[in-house]
Amino acid sequence: MNQDLLKKYAALVIRVGVNLQHNQPLVIHAPIDCADFVHALASEAYDVGAYDVAVNWNDEELSHIRFQKAASERFKEFPAWRKDFYDDHAARGAAFISIAASDPDLYADIDPKRLTEASQTAGKALMDYRARLMSNKNTWCVVSVPTTAWARKVFPHRSDDDAVQCLWAEILHAVRVSEEEDAVSAWHAHIKRLQKITAFLNNRSFVELHYHSSLGTDLRIELPKGHIWMGGAEKSAEGTLFAANLPTEEVYTLPKRNGVNGIVFASKPLHYNGNLIRDFMLRFHEGKVVEYKAAHGENHLKELLGTDEGASFLGEVALVPHDSPISQSGILFYNTLFDENASCHLALGKAYPTCIENGESMTKEELCQHGVNHSLVHEDFMIGTPDLSVVGRTDSGEVVTIMENGNFTF
Repeated sequence: MNQDLLKKYAALVIRVGVNLQHNQPLVIHAPIDCADFVHALASEAYDVGAYDVAVNWNDEELSHIRFQKAASERFKEFPAWRKDFYDDHAARGAAFISIAASDPDLYADIDPKRLTEASQTAGKALMDYRARLMSNKNTWCVVSVPTTAWARKVFPHRSDDDAVQCLWAEILHAVRVSEEEDAVSAWHAHIKRLQKITAFLNNRSFVELHYHSSLGTDLRIELPKGHIWMGGAEKSAEGTLFAANLPTEEVYTLPKRNGVNGIVFASKPLHYNGNLIRDFMLRFHEGKVVEYKAAHGENHLKELLGTDEGASFLGEVALVPHDSPISQSGILFYNTLFDENASCHLALGKAYPTCIENGESMTKEELCQHGVNHSLVHEDFMIGTPDLSVVGRTDSGEVVTIMENGNFTF
């Protein structure tokens, strides 16, 4: 890997992603295979004046062994020291970086009930920490770098080294890092473009979106009063502008919890709990999934929907143009961070409180009263196609075509 490009990428994540401030702590969650990039992030963080850098390492192979062989009771436990680690750093105003680089087939041979139980246990233990991030009380950013297992999945006909290099090239292109261009300036320009789209959508105050595609999607989604479209960058409680995802091509808001009706078909596989769910559909009635089918991984879809009551309701509505750079690459990344930025998508589970007026200061009960969904999970799945249409309806009855043939009309 070109070390100059690695440093540029690290600088982008630190200076635009979490926009780390002087004397601010930083926490990095990373696979051990990504140590070189973690070192680059830490170096850049200290250069901008980080208070300290803490790393929570993840060993996928060790996790697989644990899920395979540990006693089932262990998945109902979550170490107090790990909860304290996240809660303490969050309370001290730390920024959080997560490196998403999982092997898409890691847990294909693991009982999905074990995976779900572990996910539920972690979700309950880390509820306060995750709520802080979803309310932007702390700056946070999700990024990716290649691992061999992931690269092999994306480029199965190449050698391991070639696959990793190819994946590096695609990632750097997606995050606008190149030898010629100033990545930080390029990102600020990209953020402005996305914010022009959110301004258009927010000015219309749509009450409903109608999705239709040749896959069979025919879905109506009500939007609650006071909803806010966001995209490109967000502001923390302290007023720091940050980009939660690198890359990002989406603008997004939240749906009305009980206002989703119709059928939707996924256009890409969903990577969930180390497994792939392919060719699936969901039918909604008054917000809730009442029917589902999947050609592959249906048992994992069932486990996801059964995580808790809110897991079978939607928490996010996101629009991504079909002509976005990631979509035009034609690559299936088997990684939600990239695949969701190649396609319009929805998310099952928890909604972002920041997507409704004053939501970040509302209690869970108040959010519920405003039609905001709550859950331990938030799982994006892709529905965008080259022929997708999205039509918005305003409170006055005006009908506006927002997307046609997969792209924005404005």
